[in-house]
Amino acid sequence: MIELKHLVKKYGKFTAVDNLSITVKKGEIFGFLGPNGAGKTTTIKIMTGLLKPTSGEALIGGFDIQKDPVSVKKIIGFIPDRPYIYEKLTGKEFLGFISGVFRLDKKSADKKAAELLELFEIDKWGDELIESYSHGMKQKLVMASNILHDPAIYIIDEPMVGLDPKSAKIVREMFLDLKKAGKTLFISTHSLEIVESLCNTIGIIQNGRMIAKGSMEELRASSKSGSSNLEDIFLSLTGAPDLTGVLNYISGEK
Repeated sequence: MIELKHLVKKYGKFTAVDNLSITVKKGEIFGFLGPNGAGKTTTIKIMTGLLKPTSGEALIGGFDIQKDPVSVKKIIGFIPDRPYIYEKLTGKEFLGFISGVFRLDKKSADKKAAELLELFEIDKWGDELIESYSHGMKQKLVMASNILHDPAIYIIDEPMVGLDPKSAKIVREMFLDLKKAGKTLFISTHSLEIVESLCNTIGIIQNGRMIAKGSMEELRASSKSGSSNLEDIFLSLTGAPDLTGVLNYISGEK
């Protein structure tokens, strides 16, 4: 369902994504990990058509995002790390706008929209302007808008940002339900707990390159750290931070 072939993205002399290849099968949840600045968001922007790669291909559902972006956008749901929404609309109006964009049947779309607002516990705010919503509420509205048109593929960047524990649990369960329904999910996140509990396959990127990929069991087996903990495996691959200076500062030593 998702196939990235030798993706490269350069900004002048800086290479943000360096010969990246990934395959995600139908019904899989792929966890995309990496330190800040590793190239995760750049990769997602290429996958969703927001950036053009310097070279390589991004095939989503069999369509090349650069050659046939409309076909790709019909079958994907994109949940960015920051919810950019028309804030002068109400929540209900925004979902109505989305149903119109995807030419959904109005009666069934309105019914599903009401169910999604209730699921995400923002139904009481459905008639309020989005500008009055908190960050977490906006994030949940974006998720609802993506589920509304029932895409085959979800591309998700930091889904839990701004969510309270109860909402985060709802989202985790929703992701598992989507997987059971045969949907494909590509999740970029810093939450190791989310990746470990949800993902079939995990890819770890650093400096634009894939440095490890496999199931949790495969990563444990290949880890030089000897640990079964994903945090230890991640740090052993990307480099554990040297906290000596921080600890000395806290303790008052120089």
